[in-house]
Amino acid sequence: MSTVTQEFDYFRDRDTGKLFDLLLQVSTELHVTDQRLRALEALLVRNGTLAPGALDALEPTGEEQRVLDERREAVLARLVRIITESGPAEHPLRDQWDATLARRAG
Repeated sequence: MSTVTQEFDYFRDRDTGKLFDLLLQVSTELHVTDQRLRALEALLVRNGTLAPGALDALEPTGEEQRVLDERREAVLARLVRIITESGPAEHPLRDQWDATLARRAG
């Protein structure tokens, strides 16, 4: 296990810090998604492309559901990465970054 410097060790507990990082990541993802969805829906309704409430009534096709499922899995993978990452707080994903670069190069 790596050492976290005092400057970045806000909770004095690595697991609590990871949980807090996860909460911040989820909150950020949710906020950005919510804002963009609301803006897009407002524009579509304003331009008459979408009836009010139509988005809530959508039943996706099989292919659309597959895409939605894949996107959900990608978000969950990013969240799990926060819990399982290694390295000091200054560069917590250094090992994962180096491994990704090595895979791309080789």
